[in-house]
Amino acid sequence: MKNSIAIQGIKGSFHHIVTKQYFKNEGVISEFLSFDEMVDSLVHGKCNFAVMAIENSIAGSIIPNYALIDNNNLHIVGEEYLDIQHNLICLSGQSIEDINEVHSHPMALLQCKEFFKKYPNIKLVEDKDTAQVAKRITENKLKNIAAIASDLAAEIFSLTILCKSIQTIKHNETRFVILQKYSGKTTNKLNKASVKFELDHARGSLAAILNVLSDCKLNLTKIQSLPKIDTPWVYSFFIDITFDSYEYYLKAKSIMSIMAKDFKVLGEYENRKK
Repeated sequence: MKNSIAIQGIKGSFHHIVTKQYFKNEGVISEFLSFDEMVDSLVHGKCNFAVMAIENSIAGSIIPNYALIDNNNLHIVGEEYLDIQHNLICLSGQSIEDINEVHSHPMALLQCKEFFKKYPNIKLVEDKDTAQVAKRITENKLKNIAAIASDLAAEIFSLTILCKSIQTIKHNETRFVILQKYSGKTTNKLNKASVKFELDHARGSLAAILNVLSDCKLNLTKIQSLPKIDTPWVYSFFIDITFDSYEYYLKAKSIMSIMAKDFKVLGEYENRKK
């Protein structure tokens, strides 16, 4: 039986590219235009996996997605990193001088801001999804309008790439997590974990947790705080840790669960960052 995989966006989006990489093209893809709809499909068993962007090397963490994972008790079972290359694409037979508007996701527009300073006549228009714009251009045969999207979107929707790699910072990576409703060991290479906890407002409380990680030979790769909505000025901490010894990780997990409030393992999986 093939996997059923939920993605934010449509085929040709960066989530689609990640899905092809991680699942080796094995799976039926379900498309959703929002992360909330995508998560809802996973929670209600319509899909058995979901692929979610969680942080970008330029823009930082996608904060609402941490809350979606936590509040819906989802489990991170894997991760994938993608080098984001933004291309300016449109119907064939046009030059960049013919383009009056460029439509794309706000993040894509922001990451390509410097490129468009050379073309002040082009109006930048925010949209929900990069590939969705490409699809609309093809279906409606929209001339004088371009999209910022992946080369896969250009291929799927038969569009021409006017300019390749127009992002300001050429090395632009996004980290994606693979989610399931239920936890389960999906690999023998468990060397990374994501956990969440709360701490008392006491001097050195966070430092004590960090000392546990150090003593157990764990490497902290990410720390993110999120306000606890129902309790003003109380924060949850989300951390990612890598380790060489699963035994040392278990020891650290046991100690942290005693020291911290509401300790929760969000996932244990293979570190894909080379």
